[in-house]
Amino acid sequence: MPDLDDWRAEVRTWLETNCPPLMRRPPTSEADFCWGGRRWQFASEQQRLWLERMAARGWTVPQWPTEYGGAGLSREKADILRDEMAKLGCRAPLHSFGIWMLGPALLKYGSEAQRREHLPKIARGEIRWCQGYSEPNAGSDLASLQTRAEERDGYFVVNGQKIWTSYADHADWIFCLVRTAVGGKQHAGISFLLFDMETPGVSTAPIALISGKSPFCQTYFHDVKVPKDNLVGELNRGWEIAKYLLTHEREMIGGMGLSQTFGRPLGALAADTIGRHNGVLADPLLRAKIAEFEIDGWCFLLTMRRCADMAAAGGGLGPYSSLLKYYGAELNKRRLELLMDAGGSDALEWEGARSQDGKTAREWLRSKANSIEGGTSEIQLNILAKRVLGLPNV
Repeated sequence: MPDLDDWRAEVRTWLETNCPPLMRRPPTSEADFCWGGRRWQFASEQQRLWLERMAARGWTVPQWPTEYGGAGLSREKADILRDEMAKLGCRAPLHSFGIWMLGPALLKYGSEAQRREHLPKIARGEIRWCQGYSEPNAGSDLASLQTRAEERDGYFVVNGQKIWTSYADHADWIFCLVRTAVGGKQHAGISFLLFDMETPGVSTAPIALISGKSPFCQTYFHDVKVPKDNLVGELNRGWEIAKYLLTHEREMIGGMGLSQTFGRPLGALAADTIGRHNGVLADPLLRAKIAEFEIDGWCFLLTMRRCADMAAAGGGLGPYSSLLKYYGAELNKRRLELLMDAGGSDALEWEGARSQDGKTAREWLRSKANSIEGGTSEIQLNILAKRVLGLPNV
């Protein structure tokens, strides 16, 4: 379509002019991923400039309405923006649970005041969010959560504990599931609250993982006062919001299956260690595995785009988010397994500048959690069996 061709040319020209050179290189460390927030320290002036330029155009959240910090783009135009960024090698200007999870929930369930208060700050990277869902005794069975919020005059008092709260020690605010009523069905009596992590009574403690590094924390609430205006949706009806948000979280986790590896194809990385024979990777078995992985990756990308079209037509992904989460998690685990195979004994290096402190080995170990976080693979398969395939309960 001519208008889309013109749009592509406009986007390409703007990106070539405005994306700083450093922001066109593959990330090499955690600091290269910009998370924003009140305490964020930019890794470089170019990182700061890139975020500011993209946010000014609304391109950190291109499909959000302009009044909430977005650009109001159609899906087709947003896809072109992503395609052109990929062609030029542009880094994402902002990584954000606010963009990936909370934002869609506020757009659907939030009050107008909540949208205008929080969404523009998310789009500009001014506030960093974390997710308060899982508890020590409420993981896959999330509906059994016990963190309580008692109503007082004008506010709630929150007491309890969350676990596996990603980046809670760096976050400014939390979106949190709390129990506001007891009795009846488990899914009833749950509410969805937003509150500042600097509120008195909030504390965090990091959780160490086998990889030696971890984004996870335990989060504690002791008599935390939360204004009633921070309740999203209706009191005791938070489970509906929680389910909707989980579809976006699972889609986000599924997207890891399409992650680029140091900005280079797997075959090229493997050839650095194994070498080439007649112009192709010298190890034929590994070459076949990588080819199979790349084919599956393209199929998964097309599946994600088909699901996006379906969601746009029907208003949501529903149970199909479980499909994306399950397969994307498995694909990402395969990607890291292949990286370990390609690296040979060097991939086991744990410390030192050559391996970036064991980046490959640590990410390989970390990937094992992909099939647990956001709902275990077993849970996703049960959802698909029941709600997509229509199989009977056993």
